[in-house]
Amino acid sequence: MALAGGVGAATRFVTDAAVARRSRFRVPLGTLVINVTGSFLLGLLTGLFALSSADSSGATLKAVIGTGFCGGFTTFSTASVESVRLWLAEGRATGFGYAATTLVLGVVAAATGIGVGQLLG
Repeated sequence: MALAGGVGAATRFVTDAAVARRSRFRVPLGTLVINVTGSFLLGLLTGLFALSSADSSGATLKAVIGTGFCGGFTTFSTASVESVRLWLAEGRATGFGYAATTLVLGVVAAATGIGVGQLLG
């Protein structure tokens, strides 16, 4: 579990740096991409395992990927801090817009992942 969390955190760091290098926006797009992608992955995992039996190997895999990797990869606490930073530096509309966008896209990505996972599972 700890190894998967470390891999997730390292993947987050690399992904955030890659998106930041290419982004021309003043909002932290890397964190948004990471959280939406992580929400989709966790939804996909949930959808894949939703209809399967709860054997120990499936439960272990779900915990390692879901809690370990996705927990290390996603960073909603950073999104919260960035929302407040944007609120203070750029105004309420920008901060609130970033927070709302993160929430809506994350929920849509998770729901989409669940649907895809159920189709594949």
